[in-house]
Amino acid sequence: MQNDLSQGRPASVLWRFCLPLFASMLFQQMYSIADSLIAGRFIGEHALAAVGNSYEITFIYLAFAFGANIGCSVVVSRLFGAKRYEQMKTAVSTSIIMVVVMCAFLMSLGFLGNAWLLKLIKTPADIFSDSRSYLLIYTASLPFMFFYNLSTGIFSGIGDSRTPFLFLAASSTANVILDYVFVRFCHWGVPGIAWATLICQAVSCFLSLLVVFLSLRKIKCEYKPPLFSGPLLKQILSIAIPSLLQQSSISIGNIILQRIINGFGTAVVAGYSASIKLNNLMVSSFTTLGNGISNFTSQNIGAGKPQRIREGHRAGIKLEWLLCLPLLLLYLVFGRYLLLPFMEHPTGEAISTGITFLRIVTPFYFIAAIKLVSDGVLRGANKMNEFMAATFTDLILRVLLSFILSRTALGATGIWCSWPIGWTIGTVLSYIFYRKALEKLTSSLPKE
Repeated sequence: MQNDLSQGRPASVLWRFCLPLFASMLFQQMYSIADSLIAGRFIGEHALAAVGNSYEITFIYLAFAFGANIGCSVVVSRLFGAKRYEQMKTAVSTSIIMVVVMCAFLMSLGFLGNAWLLKLIKTPADIFSDSRSYLLIYTASLPFMFFYNLSTGIFSGIGDSRTPFLFLAASSTANVILDYVFVRFCHWGVPGIAWATLICQAVSCFLSLLVVFLSLRKIKCEYKPPLFSGPLLKQILSIAIPSLLQQSSISIGNIILQRIINGFGTAVVAGYSASIKLNNLMVSSFTTLGNGISNFTSQNIGAGKPQRIREGHRAGIKLEWLLCLPLLLLYLVFGRYLLLPFMEHPTGEAISTGITFLRIVTPFYFIAAIKLVSDGVLRGANKMNEFMAATFTDLILRVLLSFILSRTALGATGIWCSWPIGWTIGTVLSYIFYRKALEKLTSSLPKE
């Protein structure tokens, strides 16, 4: 189903488009949360630490997938909004070629360098073997993960957020079931969790690609579009590379943070692994809705209606704050009970670590929401230099402060304190850049 995001009341259009994106993110997080939950409950604290430890490396893969997704999505949105359908289809096939090359490179890195990457982050010896097994199987699943993410980018580009949600909901539910079966009854341990993820990602990938091609066939063109375009690849990469670098830098920053955290022992690693899953649920919600803002912005620029972006930005912040409030209260009041399911035999230090992290970080979700909505506008308007400047400022501050504060009397708590500081300063920069970009757009493009 195609939706023109440049028509109708901006707030209503945006909310209808973004709510399925948010629901998709919730189900996608089930992959990650189910992995950690079942690892902690049915294998043990060491398995939970192993899955959480590997996550920081797999996030590098996700960074590349995200870059491809947003680069394709923004360009497809712009062309769809401008009704240039032949070029839009060429942008899709060009993105597919780009992803094949990208995926081959990352799989080579994952298979040949997995042990080195785990040693780089000082993986504790007692979880090294399980971390490596999980990482190897996850690397084998990259083609499915990449092409699924690309297909969701294409769906978003043509204004369809409902179809990928339906696929992801079914796949995530199946993932939870397979996790349980492979671990509880087949006794495959940590590798069983990774195999469940691979199988479900494969099913999602094939189904979503099939529907993408069927949907594109319904869009009539005056001539047969070429399969590849150098200029369109350049446009895609102009958005994909900064987004990829941003996410990769976050991955590298998280690896550095994981290296610092690993120095405090397995119990702290386990507590952090559980709490970061809850944190990522919230941050991923903001990021996913920010992606919807990017599509909204890009379609309206393509349609020559930049004046709609301001109202879309306001609606995005309101939506994120409404979603933020119940989870914030849940984490602060029931944090202990939300962490317990991740651990079969929780130690006092692990639980205390997770609770401390949540109490320090969660009050600042409202600030992070403003940043990620503003980032969405910057990406959709192709203001990537400004987008990267705000993001790197946040990241660098968090890494440096984690290193410094962890060596004080605060210990591991000092690491968690770096999050609010980085978010706050990054948000100020993102909002300033958004205001300047909007002013330039409304003065240079025709008004409605």
